[in-house]
Amino acid sequence: MELPGRQAAPLLPPVTHPSPALPGSPAATAALLSPEALAQLNQRRDRPGLVQLLLHLGLLLSGVLLWGLPRLSDRIAPPWPLQLLGLLLLGLGLAFAFCALHECGHRTAFAQRQLNDSVAWWAGVLSFYNADFYRRYHQWHHRYTHQPGLDPELADPPPLTPAAYLLELSGLPWWLGKLRSHARGLRADFRDLPYIPPEAIPAIRRSIRRQWGIYALLLLASLPHANGLLFWLWLLPLAVGQPLLRFVLLAEHGGCAYGEDGLANTRTTLTHPALRRLMWNMPFHAEHHLFPSLPFHALPRLHPLLAPRLQHCERGYWRVHRQLLADLSRLAPASSQSSQSSQSSLAAAGPGA
Repeated sequence: MELPGRQAAPLLPPVTHPSPALPGSPAATAALLSPEALAQLNQRRDRPGLVQLLLHLGLLLSGVLLWGLPRLSDRIAPPWPLQLLGLLLLGLGLAFAFCALHECGHRTAFAQRQLNDSVAWWAGVLSFYNADFYRRYHQWHHRYTHQPGLDPELADPPPLTPAAYLLELSGLPWWLGKLRSHARGLRADFRDLPYIPPEAIPAIRRSIRRQWGIYALLLLASLPHANGLLFWLWLLPLAVGQPLLRFVLLAEHGGCAYGEDGLANTRTTLTHPALRRLMWNMPFHAEHHLFPSLPFHALPRLHPLLAPRLQHCERGYWRVHRQLLADLSRLAPASSQSSQSSQSSLAAAGPGA
């Protein structure tokens, strides 16, 4: 996202000539945008990422001040409405640190690779993901987006009933999947996971063990005076923030076409600028999947060039979910039974998102 007051150079129009390439292929994607426009958009810079990171850290700090400090000190007691606001802010900051992990996991949020990797790892700690495992998992998701039996995000069954839909939004299946996934990682048990090559296993295991070492230190810090640091400042707020994150993530591909066509298998959702900022521009999700090498701050400029071609571009998440609730069967792949055996091995890892 460009900083206010700065005028971006005008982009060349998208290439609109028809392409005989298969949908979703690199040739078909390249035909959507001229090389000159792509080059203008594909510029790595540190400043937009640092501004975004500082805003996200400011949200976390606001939550800690309003909610966390009163839990740890009897002398600090703002009114209950402010404390509950702090709980919400902290919860959103922790849960949506996943969006920082996602962008930095692509190593495009900053110009420096090491800065991307460091922010991704710590964002994973905050959001209960492991960045090194997630990067491999997510690469596979991009390679086989919304293709049953191949995309690891389709490992778990979709919520096809109102009860299953509410359970999905609660975040409970996500918690269980994360515990299962982390447990496998601590044991270095990645068998049957095609996106984890054998040579990557030692590094991922070390990364997960370091992450759980931090959780152990937080638990030890919670023991003196029974202050519950781990619960009050992390577990509870993260649980509060999860339903909104599940709400927006379900809209990314839910109800879209199953298959290789990048113009049809992913949804862009036009939403409030504050939510878009919180999500590191992830609502421009179809644009991101079509051009995953572009930094997050380039996606708003890319959107008008691709919008006429996108099959799923909705105004607001409420509208998306109303459409899904009207017919939850849209979430099911047409050939779910034929792909069940292929998905069984992926499901053992637990959900990555």
